[in-house]
This record gives sequence, structure tokens and C-alpha cells, in this order.
Amino acid sequence: MALLPHDARPAADALFANPGSRRDLAVPPDEALDVLDEGGLAEAARSIGAWEGYGPTPLHRLAGLAAAMGVGAVLLKDEGGRFGLGSFKALGGAYAVERLVARHGAGITVTCATDGNHGRSVAWGAARAGCRCVIYIHEAVSEGRRRAIEAYGAEVRRVPGTYDDAVRKAAEDAALAGWKVVSDTSWPGYEEVPKDVMQGYAVMAEEALDQAGAAPTHIFVQGGVGGIAAAAAMRAWRRFHTRRPALVVVEPELAACLLASARARAVTSVAITEETVMAGLSCGEPSLIAWKVLEPAADWFMAIPDAAAAPVMRLLADGVSGDLPVVAGESAVAGLAGAIACAEDPAMRERLGLGPESRILVFSTEGDTDPELYARLVGRSAEEVRAAGNR
Repeated sequence: MALLPHDARPAADALFANPGSRRDLAVPPDEALDVLDEGGLAEAARSIGAWEGYGPTPLHRLAGLAAAMGVGAVLLKDEGGRFGLGSFKALGGAYAVERLVARHGAGITVTCATDGNHGRSVAWGAARAGCRCVIYIHEAVSEGRRRAIEAYGAEVRRVPGTYDDAVRKAAEDAALAGWKVVSDTSWPGYEEVPKDVMQGYAVMAEEALDQAGAAPTHIFVQGGVGGIAAAAAMRAWRRFHTRRPALVVVEPELAACLLASARARAVTSVAITEETVMAGLSCGEPSLIAWKVLEPAADWFMAIPDAAAAPVMRLLADGVSGDLPVVAGESAVAGLAGAIACAEDPAMRERLGLGPESRILVFSTEGDTDPELYARLVGRSAEEVRAAGNR
């Protein structure tokens, strides 16, 4: 039986081989190393490791799903419990706030735009540091996500348009008021803070590779602006060199700016004309510094339809053939949805070399960060899913 229904399968040309990939290089080029250097990772790991409640999140070995996909292993990094914030974003924004306060003092005001999870991290980091926080959300961000940000004491401002419009508004207001922008994306002249954010994400990627034991053969990772994909790509490159896993960056069809950039061989924005259900990936403009890493580091880019999200959320919630049930939000499943789609499509399977010896690493980047939406898409609440796993 197929794991993905017919309407959830990507188009035949959805998988694109990156013409800029440099698998011949044992060491990343200097431009990429300038974004994510070893010293920066060491400092992020030291700082985050000292936070109260820190511990590596689980890496689940989903043997039932692997068998159904016809591969050797599916390794799923589960970020749903990260610091109680429900997503990997807890590692990025909060760490960048800590770095800003160390440089400028707690009297600063920090701000950012968000689809939900990054803003929650920045607000949490500001509360920890004792500084003021103003968060911008666009018109499609749910009230549940707004309330979750406000719970950490942040002022939340809703603005018209898309995520990219909110990014611009946050930057404009910050320039006028003298606030510090804590963005997970970058633009000309704004790179230092996004590098800190991405080093936080690299801590998660390093945890996953430590936990995996034997090296993965493939990594499927979400796109968005590119930060998490760049962090995963760099850690795999530094650890495995020319023998590193094949890296596949997966985006929603409605917001495939990295795929567009790979096709154009240059940073390329796409118009968001309809919001994807994978809210955390609704990004039309790539991060400039993330692209400096992904252009040489990513092997493949692919786009998946919105219809793929809910079925994969339900697969994880049900547990395939005895697998532990996993609560994964709508943005969390993009990488796994891409992996399943490739495993079930003979042509894509052959192109990627997927088979019984393949070990696939994916990142479930959030839990039920919007509980109402999660229950609607899965058909039951996250509490019910967790309870089933504890029986």
C-alpha cells in the first residue's frame, strides 16, 4: 500500500540536481566557512549546553517506516520537546539574543518577523535575558501562535502581507527605533546575527549525527529561508568530507525559493500568492548567507505539494508497523514527505540511489506548535497521540 496518496505526490520534475554541488571538495569553500565556522559551533554548543533544561532531543529509529519505504533505516530527529518551546527554533533565536545582550547589555529591544516558532524563541530568549521584545507576524499566522509568543512577555504586532513583508516591516521599524533585529534570514549588510542563529541550529545537526552512529547515506531537510538546511549540510560536510550523505532540500511547492535559486544558479525570490499549510516554510526570499553554504553543499532540491503534509503527520502519529508514535507539526514533516515521495517513485528512487542499504536522516523540526491545527490535520490531539505511545 502506498504511504502517500496520489494527490500528495510531487510532480515528475520536482526533484532537481543542484548544478552548483561540489562533492569533489573535502573542505567547504571559504565563503561557506565564513558563515558557519568551527569556532562558532563550539561557542554555541558550550553556551546552549549550559542552559537550564538542555539535553539532546531524541533520534527515533523508525524501523516499520523504513521497511515500508524499502530502505535500511529512517532516523528521525524529534525537536518537539526542545526547551518546552516545541521546535528546533529554540536553539537559534534565543542564542542570538544571548549574544546580542552580551555585546550591548540588557537595555536593548530585540525584534523579528516570524511565522511562529522563531518569534517564540526570540521572545523566550528576551525573557531569559531581561530585555524588551517586539515580534511581527503576518496576517496568516494563527492566533494560537500569537498567544504562544505573547506568553513570554513580547509585544506582538500583526502586519498585512506575507512573512517576507513582515521581515521588511520589522527591519524598517528597528532602524527607526534603534532596536536589534534577530532574524533567521539575512540580506545585504545584515549577516552577523543570522550566523549566530544558524550556529544554534548546527548544534541540533551535530547532535543528530552523534546519535546516528553509522553515517547516514541521505539527509532530507526542510528549506524555508535555508538556515536549517545550511546548518545540516555544513555539519555533514565537516564530518564526512567527500563521503558525506546526499543532501536533499525539501520545500513546499507554494514557497520553493531555494529550488528556484538552484535552477537560476543565483539567489532568486518567488512570489507567495497562496500560503502553504507548512507555515514555518512559507518563505519567498532565501537567506543570502544560507545560500553561500547551500549552493556548493546541497546535492538536490525538491518541492512537494501541500497535500503531503497531513498524511505524513498521520503516519507518524499512528506509528507504522509498531513504530513509536511521534507528534510532528505541519512544517516538521516536509523532509520526511520528500523522502517518502522519492522512495515511492521509481525514477526518483533510482536517481537518488535509494535502496535496502540506505540510511535516511530527517528532522522533525516542531511538535504541535499550533495545537488546534494539529488536531484538525491529524484527527486527534497531540495529547491523545502521546498517550497512545505511553501504553
